[in-house]
Amino acid sequence: MEEGTSQSLGRCADTDSDPFQWDAREDCEVRQILDRIADKWSLLVIALLERRVMRFTELRREIDGISQRMLTVTLRHLERDGLVRRTVHPVVPPQVDYELTPMGATLHVMIQALVDWTEDHQEQIAAARTRYDTRGVSRNEIPARNESPVSRNERVCAHCGMPFPAARTGRPARYCSPTCRQRAHRLTHRTA
Repeated sequence: MEEGTSQSLGRCADTDSDPFQWDAREDCEVRQILDRIADKWSLLVIALLERRVMRFTELRREIDGISQRMLTVTLRHLERDGLVRRTVHPVVPPQVDYELTPMGATLHVMIQALVDWTEDHQEQIAAARTRYDTRGVSRNEIPARNESPVSRNERVCAHCGMPFPAARTGRPARYCSPTCRQRAHRLTHRTA
């Protein structure tokens, strides 16, 4: 059994009305699954594999800022959870393809619904952020940080302009999230 995986399945709380039912115990299976599928690399891999079967090198080329090791770990976790199918073809050199399983495809539908919601509400969220940022929050409410808007450990998203942590390995990321990367890609490849 993999470290960080609960041995017993089942409910994490006694009632459905508890909003924190998925976070009630450290060994909660639902919490572990959510943590696994909600990380940025898993979301990107699932989104890319929704379109077509891909090889490891194609995935690595498409995912800005991911290291070879991180992609390997992500694919193994998704395969172990039954979301991705790995097919090894008996040729020289070896060819390995990755594709979403039917269960992985249903997860992509859920992820796409979340992305659609975000796109539908992005202007409202941006307005709320602007109101929050301009209301004059005292320095005591904000944790101490470098005075510059972007520290040397941060980068600025090429799409939305928000600061985000700089990657420690691999190619430097240009976007703060998979959503910004996809939006920027759509804008640059939009046909007239």
